[in-house]
Amino acid sequence: MSGDQKRPVHLPVLLREVIEQLDLTPGLVVVDGTVGAGGHSQHILQRIGAEGTLIGLDRDAMMLNFAGEKLELEKLSAGQCHLRQASYAELPAVLEELELESIDRILLDLGLSSDQLGDDERGFGFESTGELDLRFDIRTGVPAWKLLETLSESELCEILEIYGEERFSQRIASELVKQRKTAPIRTAAELIKAVQQAIPSKALASARKNPATRVFQALRIAANQELKQLEIMLESVLPQVLKPGGRAAIISFHSLEDRLVKQAFKNQAIWKNLTPKPIIATQAEQRVNPRCRTAKLRVAMKT
Repeated sequence: MSGDQKRPVHLPVLLREVIEQLDLTPGLVVVDGTVGAGGHSQHILQRIGAEGTLIGLDRDAMMLNFAGEKLELEKLSAGQCHLRQASYAELPAVLEELELESIDRILLDLGLSSDQLGDDERGFGFESTGELDLRFDIRTGVPAWKLLETLSESELCEILEIYGEERFSQRIASELVKQRKTAPIRTAAELIKAVQQAIPSKALASARKNPATRVFQALRIAANQELKQLEIMLESVLPQVLKPGGRAAIISFHSLEDRLVKQAFKNQAIWKNLTPKPIIATQAEQRVNPRCRTAKLRVAMKT
């Protein structure tokens, strides 16, 4: 974390809608599988009370520290709050450690936080000057710069095409391989420059957002195995740990994730889908927090 970033700035997305859909009551066992800065968890704790249990997971140590500070500051973590650095896909092991067999509610917010974008050391933001790491948990996996250095052109193309839905994937992959022969790409600025050189000038001129946006997304998903983690959660973990009548609420920010969630919740043998159409942010919230414009909340009840 950069030295001048001391307090979290991230705003919890769809907060009112999440709390309403989770249908919280005192005494429930609730998992916030992407606890982040604790924005959602703070309100969850208030509703489940001293008899309830909150388990907050995050792969990112920086975000976990933010959550701990917020929940302690609010004096809400009096014994019923457990924070762990872990992926939500590792929830069964965490429950075993806490001697819990099942849970009543779970929330997953799959978005990247404003605090992560502002962390200069891991390259999440376009203005970042640190190494292009892009991992949530630097203890595991392969940093993005290493992927750029070692993957073949076809492998890079596949990552950009599948995880980024990037229409110029072949041109960009070719340029990345060409560039690394003379100088490795190690920073956000170097990656952006390479992408700009690969994209046709007409497309570059008409771009409404940074032309490297989808490339960053694809590399981040690959570095963190995000879709694999989500698939494990939807197919194996959730059906295993959630009690009958329990609710799962999942916020996604791009079509790849939303498609997986939508498909999983269609399985009527396991789920009663409570949101046939996803819940999106109000115009008022979008004005205050533009990052929530692409957020989609889907909720289902375990049958």
